[in-house]
Amino acid sequence: MIAGALPQARYSFPNMNKIKLTQFSHGGGCGCKIAPGVLSELLASMPAGIVPPELLVGTDTADDAAVYRLNDRQAIVATTDFFTPIVDNPRDFGRIAATNALSDVYAMGATPIFALAVVGMPLDKLPREVIGEILQGGAEVCREAGIPIAGGHSIDVLEPIYGLVGLGVVDPAKVKTNAGARDGDVLVLSKPLGIGILSAGLKKDLLSAQGYAQMIKWTTTLNRAGARLAEIEGVHAVTDVTGFGLAGHLLEMCRGSRLGAELCFESLPVIAEAAALVRDGIATGASTRNWASYGADVVMAADAPEWQRKLVTDPQTSGGLLIACSGQALEAVQAAISDTQGEPGTVIGRMLAGPPKLKVVQGSVSE
Repeated sequence: MIAGALPQARYSFPNMNKIKLTQFSHGGGCGCKIAPGVLSELLASMPAGIVPPELLVGTDTADDAAVYRLNDRQAIVATTDFFTPIVDNPRDFGRIAATNALSDVYAMGATPIFALAVVGMPLDKLPREVIGEILQGGAEVCREAGIPIAGGHSIDVLEPIYGLVGLGVVDPAKVKTNAGARDGDVLVLSKPLGIGILSAGLKKDLLSAQGYAQMIKWTTTLNRAGARLAEIEGVHAVTDVTGFGLAGHLLEMCRGSRLGAELCFESLPVIAEAAALVRDGIATGASTRNWASYGADVVMAADAPEWQRKLVTDPQTSGGLLIACSGQALEAVQAAISDTQGEPGTVIGRMLAGPPKLKVVQGSVSE
């Protein structure tokens, strides 16, 4: 499923002739995450820490945020996310980074209450007005979310880094983790795929005005539906799709839920220009690293073209929510998504009994 029409003209980036933020980045957005295989090895070497009974969600299932119960009605959700520039426009970079950071709070079913800024800037390379634009972009998103930036920390570094610590609250009985999916659950994706591919096209000067506009639209759309999903009884598991790609984050859901999953490739929503670019061989290095980390647990047709593998492993920056819900809850889930972002999301597959592996079939969900 292709989202949006094909582009016609290249985008002219205003006021970016002198400063291009992406020139300072070895990898942009969530594409600069440590590969999942390497991260697993690093975390495995950590000594066991204190796990109080109030810690409802920690590191066990690679979930989106930590959850700590304060009392029978309230739990704190805490997360942090930051990265290097994925675009050259500083205000857009700040908006994308802040939207992405708050996504983890929403993915747990929580409502954000405030944020702290995480700022690292090469002060000898970036003018203060450019840094100010990045911070303004982040502040704009937090105002849209209805929360203050209440503090933070800044350092002088070689590459620009920006993000947030996000804090939220949720009823402990309504927390949505990535580990509660059930056999037969429908899988819904709230945003289209292709952000990493578009970022690769941007770096190669292949991105059009319409492609850039779609990229900014989706990466700055808050996943507010997450707080609504906490109120829907048939929603069993939620996560957001970011740097490990759709396949990687769905596999985390499979492992946490001790189930398998099936994706219907023809039903996957894809930003139109990303679909065109990936067919032409444009993709990120992170996509290759993702496949190397978890490809052994993904079953695709032997004759499936390589671009399909690149798409399901494409790192999403500020990607959509991936939701496992009962068929009876599907209408309410899509209504919650539509009410908060204007489009209802897409049914892309289902959870299945079996080992925690992912099967990608060529048909669509309706077939």
